[in-house]
Amino acid sequence: MESAGTVAGTLPRPGLRERKKQRTRDALVRAALELIATRGYDGTTVDDIAAAVDVSQRTFFRYFASKEEVALFVPRLAESRIADAVRARPRDEAPLEVLRRAVLDSWDAINEAVGRLVPVELHMRVYRVIESTPALLAAHLRRAAELEEELAGIIAEREGLDVDADPRPRILVAAFGGVIRVAERRWSAGNDLTPEALRDLMRICLDHVGPALATNWRTEASLDRHNET
Repeated sequence: MESAGTVAGTLPRPGLRERKKQRTRDALVRAALELIATRGYDGTTVDDIAAAVDVSQRTFFRYFASKEEVALFVPRLAESRIADAVRARPRDEAPLEVLRRAVLDSWDAINEAVGRLVPVELHMRVYRVIESTPALLAAHLRRAAELEEELAGIIAEREGLDVDADPRPRILVAAFGGVIRVAERRWSAGNDLTPEALRDLMRICLDHVGPALATNWRTEASLDRHNET
């Protein structure tokens, strides 16, 4: 017999205590991002965040180890969805296509998950703060390196390879990560801060990977000029 509060085929609903903890955590994330987007990372303190939610500093530290952790909570959520999306791709897809489709096809689902926590517009504003704040950017890049290692392991497992013996999974994921960084930097420096603009830039950059690596970049005209000299 099904227990109270559950439905066949679904997970049981979290208890009252867990729901209260989740609401407090989510409120701290929203308050932190609002403050950081408005005042900047350095202009926001843990006390500011706690006061905005009407909790103590001690309560804040029950949920987050640092201001950095709460500032990067939403990007971490999005990154975890990328790893799950890579695992779920069809087994017959080539590795680069797996990574490309995992990012582009899961974009709406990632934004939906983010939107349940904070307004997507706020997330994108804070993304720009991350790009312009050395301490946050360094932490973001450290996590990106950890994610690349995780993705390399997933790709190696899919292909039946030993990730420590065959360099290709790490080479591929490193190149893929570099492409994502190029898209992020171009987006952050632009005027359109919508998720759609970032997705379009990522698609364009990912579509250039093959040609950038495998073709001669010089046009016929430039080659003709070179031959004339």
